[in-house]
Amino acid sequence: MAHHDDSPIMTAVRDGEVEKLAILFERHHLSLFNFFLRLTGNAAASEDLVQDVFVRILKYRATYQPPGSFTVWMYQIARNAHIDHLRRRRDRDLLPLDDQWTEAAAPGAGPAEALETSREQALIRKALDSLPATKREVLLLSRFRNLRYREIAELQGCSEGTVKTIVHRALKDLGRAYAALQQGVTP
Repeated sequence: MAHHDDSPIMTAVRDGEVEKLAILFERHHLSLFNFFLRLTGNAAASEDLVQDVFVRILKYRATYQPPGSFTVWMYQIARNAHIDHLRRRRDRDLLPLDDQWTEAAAPGAGPAEALETSREQALIRKALDSLPATKREVLLLSRFRNLRYREIAELQGCSEGTVKTIVHRALKDLGRAYAALQQGVTP
């Protein structure tokens, strides 16, 4: 994934060239969708949340302050949209396991290898689902969105050291949950 300098584009959007928001949408809608999909487990909700984020970007464009990272600012808006989504949805269930989470086995893999890959992915997904929302979110931002700890700290409103600690603990918890699931125990 190439890193673009989105700050000049967002500055133009902020200053009234709102048609340039389409460039930012093209660059970031898929990563936002995947972020929300991993948080919600629901493709339709994820699509709605992506749209909500870009509506909010347009609505709050005047609050963008360069030279700050556009990505950090965007994910702050995404976090807020997700929190609002959770508030609206009080009957929060465990995230479902569906084919959107499965990845194909290596090319040329036999049926047994494909089955094992699918089983491992399901266990990892269940283990991730068992983590508290804060730990799950920090893991998704650091491992799947490749945000730096400094950027996550800015999003979370805490120190970089705190983020490192959360990631470390989340990975340990994820490992324990995965091991428990492998043994047939609910974490």
